[in-house]
Amino acid sequence: MDKNIATKAFAALGHEGRLDVFRLLMRFAPRPVRPTEIAETLGLKANTLSGYLSDLTHAGLVSAERAGRSLLYRAEISGAEGLVGYLVNDCCRGRPEVCLPQISGPLGALDPIAADRPYRVLFLCSANSARSIMAETLLRDLGGDRFEAYSAGTKAGTTPNPHVLELLARQGHDTSALTSKDITRFQGDDAPTFDFVFSVCDAAASEDCAPWKGQPISAHWGTPDPAKVEGSEADKALAFAGAYDTLRRRIDSFAALPIDTLDRLALQSHIDDISQN
Repeated sequence: MDKNIATKAFAALGHEGRLDVFRLLMRFAPRPVRPTEIAETLGLKANTLSGYLSDLTHAGLVSAERAGRSLLYRAEISGAEGLVGYLVNDCCRGRPEVCLPQISGPLGALDPIAADRPYRVLFLCSANSARSIMAETLLRDLGGDRFEAYSAGTKAGTTPNPHVLELLARQGHDTSALTSKDITRFQGDDAPTFDFVFSVCDAAASEDCAPWKGQPISAHWGTPDPAKVEGSEADKALAFAGAYDTLRRRIDSFAALPIDTLDRLALQSHIDDISQN
């Protein structure tokens, strides 16, 4: 990336509104997002958002694609990588370990004691009653001693969905300790330091949460909400089974990653790929 292109990118991100849009798209990356979703989440007028997206696209940080009559927007990962590369190769003179240790180093670079404990993984959803509960349970049982699994909700409900408890029990999982938990339980000074934070619903991915201590690797593993399916009991059961199968495939792939041999950039790439499964 040359200096002129970098200047345009920095200028585009130097505006609070445009930065909010870019950060939102990065939380969903590599999945594209509808402008109506962006506007609703950030409370922007359509014409204001259109201007922000135009500026970010011109700077090479966002791209658009047509889906029928609609335009979808996604964060342009290559543009973001180019900007980071410019900082590392030009400003940092090719020494990422000095300027950006949290990007270039291993997962435990910011938390040296991480190597002496299981990897801690938090799954987020809006109510913490279905998908995130499934994910927590699956990683707990499929990941073995390598992982500690947690889940929470940005607007937590009171109890796990009974369809979820029934499905998990039928699949041989222990459900006796499962509860719905609010995200604030994991945001205090005494909260555990997480290595990974995954959102499994669009509402949770849209939330602008405070930065997690330890700078965990994060990704959006969006899964359709089975609790919103209407129809017969068989239709509902099929929806919950579909969500379970999707999450099981992803968590099987995640648990199989050689985490201790990958740097953060490579690990992030693998985790983003898993979101497409």
